[in-house]
Amino acid sequence: MEDVEWPSAGVQVLKTAAPWRSFRWRDGQKHYSGCYWSATMRDHVGYESRMELGRLLLADFDPEVRHIVSQPFLLKTQIDGKTYRHVPDFLLLTDAGPVVVDVKPRHRLAQPKVAFCFAWTRRAVEARGWRYEVYSDPPEVLLENVRFLTGYRRDWLFDMDLLERLRERPLDGLTLGEAMRCLPEEPEPVVKAALLHLLWSGWLATDLDRPLSPSHVLRRSA
Repeated sequence: MEDVEWPSAGVQVLKTAAPWRSFRWRDGQKHYSGCYWSATMRDHVGYESRMELGRLLLADFDPEVRHIVSQPFLLKTQIDGKTYRHVPDFLLLTDAGPVVVDVKPRHRLAQPKVAFCFAWTRRAVEARGWRYEVYSDPPEVLLENVRFLTGYRRDWLFDMDLLERLRERPLDGLTLGEAMRCLPEEPEPVVKAALLHLLWSGWLATDLDRPLSPSHVLRRSA
């Protein structure tokens, strides 16, 4: 634990920070805590609610996110002579810069205590040129599609030769169902799984705002 002025807290220090609180499980607990194995981190990342898990899945799926830290630091400030403290839920290191994330259900955002806490946290984060995000109820279909694709995130389970042959095929503009049959010498379920891994890894893209199906049109990511 190290007590430093906020502008002096370097990204490299925060990148290696352990979670500020322990993730606990007990009978009758109101919130749902756990650990998620992140393909981005190649390690487990903790969360304290299902909503936090949802934001964690989206971060792991986002190719611009390079590093994820759960409960990365404790912020302290004094306002009108009173000390306030807050632990954000996530720090995401992205290609566009650091993003500090707080997760809270939408119906609680108007509560005075929550609104006040997030307001001074936003000022502190944005004063460094970083981005501050409050994540609430997500688009349900998008999250469920990403949750499904997480089952294909472990790259070492896939045949690298098969993935390379798929990358060489003209998949752009094909439906998922058509692409599943593009290597007739391979079992279709195996090809399907490999295609879903390419969707997870960002090599392929498709519309995830409606339930994923064989009719989805694939496109090569830019």
